[in-house]
Amino acid sequence: MRGGGLWQLGQSITRRLAQVDKKVVGRRYFASEAELQKTVLYDFHVANGGKMVPFAGWGMPIQYKDSIMESTVNCRQNGSLFDVSHMCGLSLKGKDCIPFLEKLVIADVAALAPGTGTLTVFTNEKGGAIDDSVITKVQNDHMYIVVNAGCRDKDLAHIEEHMKAFKAKGGDVSWHIHDERSLLALQGPLSASVLQHLTKDDLSKLYFGEFRITDINGAYCFITRTGYTGEDGFEISVPSENAVDLAKAILEKSEGKIRLTGLGARDSLRLEAGLCLYGNDMEQHITPVEAGLSWAIGKRRKAEGGFLGAEVILKQLAEGPKIRLVGFTSTGPPPRSHSEIQDEKGTNIGEITSGGFSPCLKKNIAMGYVKSGSHKAGTKAKILVRGKAYDGAVTKKPFVPTKYYKPS
Repeated sequence: MRGGGLWQLGQSITRRLAQVDKKVVGRRYFASEAELQKTVLYDFHVANGGKMVPFAGWGMPIQYKDSIMESTVNCRQNGSLFDVSHMCGLSLKGKDCIPFLEKLVIADVAALAPGTGTLTVFTNEKGGAIDDSVITKVQNDHMYIVVNAGCRDKDLAHIEEHMKAFKAKGGDVSWHIHDERSLLALQGPLSASVLQHLTKDDLSKLYFGEFRITDINGAYCFITRTGYTGEDGFEISVPSENAVDLAKAILEKSEGKIRLTGLGARDSLRLEAGLCLYGNDMEQHITPVEAGLSWAIGKRRKAEGGFLGAEVILKQLAEGPKIRLVGFTSTGPPPRSHSEIQDEKGTNIGEITSGGFSPCLKKNIAMGYVKSGSHKAGTKAKILVRGKAYDGAVTKKPFVPTKYYKPS
């Protein structure tokens, strides 16, 4: 299932649960439940009213008792707790782990200070995106990486293939996949004050993009001040045996203001924040330059290259890409993935990759690729929804201002 349909699926399930017998809906949506992997929080989700759906081979909550609209707004007003344990955390270790990783990603990994991280992209030989990932330099001989659930198998195969070749030439690098850990994302304005109750570490000194290994609620955790909502927040890697207790403690300390939140609201939150979803807004044939991620290519990497597909990407940086990812607002029904984009004369100029109704802005928002020249903010367009053209305009991203915690 592709992420762009999460919002739609959530709305569909909400309507159906209100209209028909839940057992019937259960058979229809959860037919492959026995084959799905389950996070350690699965039963906790169900006990708290989570509506479980298949996602990237896992049974995950699309929403809880709140609607997706209510959950999205609550995250921005108070906070949300997401189970993102389906994502894959791994560590690269060894004195050569940094030069090894730099062969695979566009970031200037060597320039990262220990305890800091960045968004990056794993590229292929043609410069296309294999996956986007948050990488963190724990120490000069230890990198911590989180990759997308739907890309896990191909990402790990890709890393392993290149690692074997690198080690065969004498390189010192090894890896560990953190299947013994779970991953929680705590997001929203109350996230820091609530989490502070559960750790002795001073979170006011941990800024956006920074990483720390610390005790949280009695468990040995990796925490990164980051997220996928545009809000301040943390991603917490916790030993799986401590995950349910940590989730309960966070909810309890928030006195009901931070709520369990599912993938449906996560999708609308990331869209409002103008963040890419791999499989929709980024794919193997899309380069980081086309996806608007030129900023993630380190200055030294732009000069030296040295990563897969560098020739294609550096040429695009010099000459400009032929297509670009942009934001849109529109009238009429919300645009969806694959909606055609036309200029005012009715000529095709691109395609929507993600779209929906913004719960916080109360209007349609979308992202899509258009031909260069049609990408400037304010450019008027027509967006086709179910065969009918509706007025739209290129709009700057993010749609909702980001609130990352940075030094003042």
